[in-house]
Amino acid sequence: MKELHANWWAKQTTRQKEIDASIAAKADHQYLYDKPYEDKRKVRVAGPFTVESLSPHRVLGVDENDELIDPAANETQGTYGEERDFAQVILENLKSAGVQQAHKDGKIDFTSLTPWPGELVCAEGRYFEGGEEGGDEKRAAIFVGPEFGTVSRPDLVAAAREAGDADFDVLIACAFNYDAHSSEFDKLGRIPVLKARMNADLHMADNLKNTGKGNLFVIFGEPDIDILDADDDKIQVKVNGVDVFKPQTGEVVSDSADGIACWFIDTDYNEESFFVRQAYFLGANDPYKSLKTTLKAEINEEAWETLNSDTSRPFSKPSSGRIAVKVINHLGDEVMKVFRV
Repeated sequence: MKELHANWWAKQTTRQKEIDASIAAKADHQYLYDKPYEDKRKVRVAGPFTVESLSPHRVLGVDENDELIDPAANETQGTYGEERDFAQVILENLKSAGVQQAHKDGKIDFTSLTPWPGELVCAEGRYFEGGEEGGDEKRAAIFVGPEFGTVSRPDLVAAAREAGDADFDVLIACAFNYDAHSSEFDKLGRIPVLKARMNADLHMADNLKNTGKGNLFVIFGEPDIDILDADDDKIQVKVNGVDVFKPQTGEVVSDSADGIACWFIDTDYNEESFFVRQAYFLGANDPYKSLKTTLKAEINEEAWETLNSDTSRPFSKPSSGRIAVKVINHLGDEVMKVFRV
């Protein structure tokens, strides 16, 4: 076998050298520059773009039969038995950081967070409504989404049904991404469903210092949007605000558009990818002044008014019959909702 492998490797190397020589002789050359010339006359609006990556690999052990070692069944507590799984890491950070919203007074601080032997619900969290021990204690079912993947609406429905069967008061889903249809699901019977978006830093949670001060879990509610009729059989979109959950009262209330940094419209959504066809920037604390300071120039106020608006420009009804609206708050969290037109 070693001789066969050596012969194959020699032929493979020879073949690759022939390919490289053919490319070098016939292909056109293109010079790539990583240090572009600086032009002082141009103003950079966005920061430099970078490509960053986090390792998706976790340590897995194999036994003498080349079979994966099950950490849960490892009674010796060896090197791999001490490796924490993804859900355990998330729950530890959730216990210390809590669940934050755009407003500082809308934070859920857990008094306890214990494992729960469910199919989708992996922990039971307890917190006081209103944030003080004088309020009513609530039981929250914790659902943790995949480490690399998207939570869909059927996942949330199944988790909410399981939470209702176990007599929980609320379901808190923690995930990096949610699909478009899950944004419309916020309640199953009496069980409110809170969708907390996890910070991407949790991909490397093993290397983070768990101080509990970062916004690692943020609830960003459903956007409150009206679709208006316009002239020439066109339509407009008006964003009124975002519905947010108030842990002080346990109610879902509608916040104003002040909590929105920017919002985008895909006027012909194909159910596969979101394409920004209209963009609007609401901002806070006089964004017009900040823009002038950044660009060091006067900005046409009429042009700015077309972008600094909570009502879109009229557009034709989509051929697909659907539009999608994406809203981003001041913390950088985003939510998308699809509308049938």
